[in-house]
Amino acid sequence: MVEEAGRADGLAGMSPARRGCPLSDLRDKLRRVGLRPTRQRISLGWLLFGKGDRHITAEALFEEATAARIPVSLATVYNTLHQFTEAGLLRQLAVDGAKAYFDTNPSEHHHFFIEEEERLVDVPGEAVSVGNLPQPPDGLEIAGVEVIIRLKRKKT
Repeated sequence: MVEEAGRADGLAGMSPARRGCPLSDLRDKLRRVGLRPTRQRISLGWLLFGKGDRHITAEALFEEATAARIPVSLATVYNTLHQFTEAGLLRQLAVDGAKAYFDTNPSEHHHFFIEEEERLVDVPGEAVSVGNLPQPPDGLEIAGVEVIIRLKRKKT
């Protein structure tokens, strides 16, 4: 499931310069993080970053790419998402063991996870206080703390 910030329908036949992230900005963004702006990275980046901050799975991005008639395999989508994550353009969130979500907002913040909808919602970083963290083992340091607050509907 995806936190929707826009709709994927109607993308076919539209140039990236007219819809989504401006093409020149996206090319520059990729170059700044050391990634070559290939056609597939540009196309997937256009879908990812052209709709504002959102949370998406590889399968959902693959469906959007297919609907937009972007010829990529699911393996390419996974590889691109991981490359973008390693470059700092995305954050990968482990919510369920079977499903990884990718967040287009790489800043430090937390999330609500609405279980019935399999949907993530941002929680500002300053809204959660984390204290009393354990000392990491020798030679290691804490890289970050992510809080995912699971929600479910109240039973009436």
